[in-house]
Amino acid sequence: MMLSPAGKLFRFQVLGLCITLALGSSSTRVYAEDGIQFNTDILDVNDRKNIDLSQFSRSGYIMPGSYSMVVHINKNELPEQKISFYPPDNDPDGSRACITKALVEQLGLKQEMMRSLSWWHQGECLDESSLKGMESRGDLATAAIYLSVPQAYMEYSSEDWDPPSRWDEGIPGLLFDYNLNAQSRHQQKEGTREYSVSGNGTAGANLGAWRLRADWQGQLNHQTGVGQPTDKKLDWSRYYAYRAIPALRSRLTLGEDYLDSGIFESFRFSGASLVSDDNMLPPNLRGYAPEVVGVAKTNAKVTISQQGRVIYETQVAAGPFRIQDINDAISGELDVRVEEQDGSIQAFKMNTASIPYLTRPGSWRFKLAAGKPSDWQHHSRGPLFGTGEFSWGISNGWSLYGGALAGGDYNALSLGVGRDLMMFGALSFDATQSRARLPQQEKTLSGGSYRVSYSKTFDELDSQVTFAGYRFSEEDYMSMSEYLDARYYGNRVGNNKEMYTITFNKQFRDWGLSTYLNYNHQTYWDRPANDRYSLTASRYFDIGDFKNLSLSLSAYRNRYNETNDDGMYLSLSMPWGNGATLSYNTTVNRNDNTHRVGYYNRVDEHNNYQVSAGSARSGANLNGYYNHEGDVARLSANASYQAGRYSAVGLSAQGGMTVTQEGGALHRSTVMGGTRLLLDTNGVAGVPVRGYGSTVSTNRFGKAVVADVNSYYRNKASIDLNKLGDNAEATRSVVQATLTEGAIGYRKFDVIAGEKAMAIVKLADGSTPPFGATVLNARKQETGIVNDGGSVYLSGINAGETMTVHWNGAAQCQIQLPSSLPTDMLMRTLLLPCRPLAPAE
Repeated sequence: MMLSPAGKLFRFQVLGLCITLALGSSSTRVYAEDGIQFNTDILDVNDRKNIDLSQFSRSGYIMPGSYSMVVHINKNELPEQKISFYPPDNDPDGSRACITKALVEQLGLKQEMMRSLSWWHQGECLDESSLKGMESRGDLATAAIYLSVPQAYMEYSSEDWDPPSRWDEGIPGLLFDYNLNAQSRHQQKEGTREYSVSGNGTAGANLGAWRLRADWQGQLNHQTGVGQPTDKKLDWSRYYAYRAIPALRSRLTLGEDYLDSGIFESFRFSGASLVSDDNMLPPNLRGYAPEVVGVAKTNAKVTISQQGRVIYETQVAAGPFRIQDINDAISGELDVRVEEQDGSIQAFKMNTASIPYLTRPGSWRFKLAAGKPSDWQHHSRGPLFGTGEFSWGISNGWSLYGGALAGGDYNALSLGVGRDLMMFGALSFDATQSRARLPQQEKTLSGGSYRVSYSKTFDELDSQVTFAGYRFSEEDYMSMSEYLDARYYGNRVGNNKEMYTITFNKQFRDWGLSTYLNYNHQTYWDRPANDRYSLTASRYFDIGDFKNLSLSLSAYRNRYNETNDDGMYLSLSMPWGNGATLSYNTTVNRNDNTHRVGYYNRVDEHNNYQVSAGSARSGANLNGYYNHEGDVARLSANASYQAGRYSAVGLSAQGGMTVTQEGGALHRSTVMGGTRLLLDTNGVAGVPVRGYGSTVSTNRFGKAVVADVNSYYRNKASIDLNKLGDNAEATRSVVQATLTEGAIGYRKFDVIAGEKAMAIVKLADGSTPPFGATVLNARKQETGIVNDGGSVYLSGINAGETMTVHWNGAAQCQIQLPSSLPTDMLMRTLLLPCRPLAPAE
């Protein structure tokens, strides 16, 4: 008589219960070397001799061999790797995990603990008893080995940061990242149309610890009705290679680069540099990244560049914008260009701020570089040079820093001191002296530059001076870039005199008010001063039944080449339904005043849009902006219309392609050529995975790339189980990775997908596999355990799939699923013949 599916499932549950009771029984105390004897009389099976419970006979027993396992060290996770299990010397029938020397180096043990270790299995495997309190446990169910090590033996780590021994260089691969922007504008009065396409990005390859990169940028401009040809240009702006040097907490770069310095102004050169990398330090010891703020009068394209190199380009909606994800290695003066859809352009310069140069007591930080200055055509110009700078933590509070730059007819020397003022903030002062001899002048120009920097967080006042600085340069002081321009082009660009800058924010919690101020003032010896003011104030409040209303004010002044560009933006918004906002805003600038009513809606984590309509002195206007976080790219579209003047549309796409020996995918991108994580779901397509941003679905090959990961941080990626399909199961849904800069990390989820079925497995002679035999698919994933009479509950199966049945520690036969699976397999039992494996298999 055939059992119903419910009866078969009941027997399967009884088996698990019996095994659990046997393993947990107080009357059967089990040591690692002791075997458990099962009383098969309690099992309701017809053939008690045909039972294979060998895999359950020892608590935690894993058959000797090699297994791919994820390594868990305390609460942290290391990449999947091969773990071998060997019989201990004193227990030939036992099994013990082999923790190799290569794995021990990844654990993050202190050096004094490393010297006290002992080994077994001919010196290949760690003897855990040499670390008092260390424990290890393998688990085939989760394909993981769990290591517990007393924290006192470990190097310093924090919640999101690991010591260098756990940093992952990633896997070899190729990448190509892009950021494309297209705009079209119709000027109604002139009857002309303008088209423009611009882009920038990075192509590269990873080989071990090395990152090979080539940056590109290009543009195409065309205007009808003016008889001008199409202007187009594509440049490979920079070729370089870099790698991390963990022992020195530094980064080595070869090729074309821009001088990374906290003392001297940046310039382009070809050569080599070795620079202490703050990103390798714990988060609380890292530095400050620059940011750019402004107000767009219409939908606009914002381009941030330095010495002609595009650093960042994006399209923003009308209103205030704040760009904070600029690489913190960028230093010096930045050019900001805001191209409005009405044809107007805002342009201003800003200086990147750096917090005072402080170093922990007894520690060193350094920046070294050597080579020849170069231009955009990859030609060297100027003398060979060498530069070095350092910071030394003298004591608890004092730091000494300085540097030198030597290059033929140009030389500079700097010395400074930093002081941690504790409750009063941090302060630094430095002086730099330059000497330059120009071929067209007989005399040597010599001058000094003096700088004071200050940073302070006033916790008791909810205030923070992110950076405040003053710099004065004498007329004959020259930076290296000024010297090169004067020597080779006959003109001196820059000739700075005084520079003031401050970035300040303040919270008024009782009022629900926050303020942000940014001020830059730059004077020159030979031309008018430039100024940049930016003030933002915002407040959240309630009025009656209306909750979480927001009032925001942004005002700015750009004074550039004796021309003022003043503007003000005032906005009032209120929530409207789930994820939506209604708003009113007004924009005032030197050319026009605009009033708009807008609606913003966050449809889901992947899509949002906003529309607005308004009026101005120049006519009525309409604006729209749509953003989509896609699986293969980040896309946005915008459109503007002003009656009688212009209509414009814009499109942007930001994404990339990553290809490795483990597979590849198209994906969204953030930092061009930056760190990324390739996720593998065992060939299962459509699995929703995420890093820190919105989810991404794996492609048809079961691969996805998340680029929203940070270098030298302990990143986590996970499967969104709430969105996982009903036909898929994930036994491992969270992975971790601490990646070096530019790495292509690789992590694998344990996902099984397919149908569920009840089946009976029959051998060639008509008998059935033993009770407890396991069924594995081609990816070595367990899909079922054989019950009495060969019955088995299978999960994650697919039509036409071949699976193997294992007992006595080896594969014994294979089953072939039908090419077409019935729809009611849980109610109708499949009969699956199990054919013996060929000798070669």
